[in-house]
Amino acid sequence: MNHETPLSPRPLHHLAEAPRRVLTTAQLREHGVPAAETAVRCRAGGPWQQLLPGVFLLHPGPPTSEERLHAVLLYAARGPLPRAATGVPTQPSAQDPHRPVYAEVMVTGLAALTLHGFATSPGLPALERIDVLVERGRRLRSAGCVRIVRAAGLPAAEAVTGLPVAPVPRALADAVAALSDAGTVRRLLTEAVRGGHCEPSAVVRELTGAGLLVRSHVVDAVGLLLAEGRALSEDRLYRMVREHGLPDPVWNVDLRLPGGPRLGGVDAYWPEQAVALELDTRAPRHGGRPDDETRHSEYARKREHLERLGITVVHVTPRKLRESPDQQATIVRTALMAATDRDPAAHVVALPR
Repeated sequence: MNHETPLSPRPLHHLAEAPRRVLTTAQLREHGVPAAETAVRCRAGGPWQQLLPGVFLLHPGPPTSEERLHAVLLYAARGPLPRAATGVPTQPSAQDPHRPVYAEVMVTGLAALTLHGFATSPGLPALERIDVLVERGRRLRSAGCVRIVRAAGLPAAEAVTGLPVAPVPRALADAVAALSDAGTVRRLLTEAVRGGHCEPSAVVRELTGAGLLVRSHVVDAVGLLLAEGRALSEDRLYRMVREHGLPDPVWNVDLRLPGGPRLGGVDAYWPEQAVALELDTRAPRHGGRPDDETRHSEYARKREHLERLGITVVHVTPRKLRESPDQQATIVRTALMAATDRDPAAHVVALPR
């Protein structure tokens, strides 16, 4: 008995009619096509072709971008996982009865950024190689159009056009790791923030984890990234105050005790209510480096000092300001209204910074 052939093989026309005609050796065997017949069909001039080791395209023409993506995922994927673990449907749908399932693998790098809608990332047909992210311990090699990228732990994949795709910060880090052109790196990082794909802090965290902040052109691009993120967040803050009818504060001031030392800068201050707002656009801590710890300690000391003087400090992050401006406006309004129930704050001087 030929153990490669199932008891009830499906006819080959079933494969030819599939929306995505990319299958592995094991899948072909499940459809009643033994390895020997696959080899015959992939000969020069034959109706099929081998795209990657163990992955076949069931037509003779060039693969589409979609077929290439499915091919690299099939090459790198392990067995199926449930929806809760991958975020990608595990069962075929009525619209796509042949939807494949991929586990412990996701598209990353420039291909992932293109799928996320980055205008500065090359189109899929222009990419000679497609990066896929897998666990570090996998015994898997780059081959053909697929480049294997390894990670100690995989992030949660995002489903984009039905495919598992790395989140933008991770995809950016993997793309930047393979790029040496400073202009390209700068444009990609800028679009990530300007296009609302993610917060600068998330990008810096991934770049730091990948050990990329030792490259001068990446450090320069990160500086521009943080400045861009700061400007966008300030604009959202101005818009929040205006659109939610909050009293006008004094903007971007240094607080000082009369004739005394500087207490620190804040992004907005309501003198009558002694409420200060701080927009936290600091980069995340980078593995406990001393300069990072110093900056965070100084921030905590400043906030504690202001609160001891009776000044309420409202802490707002760029992500909260972008995703829930209504909630942040309510928090500020509540702090302003609560001022009448507090003991009078120490008098401080607000000077432009």
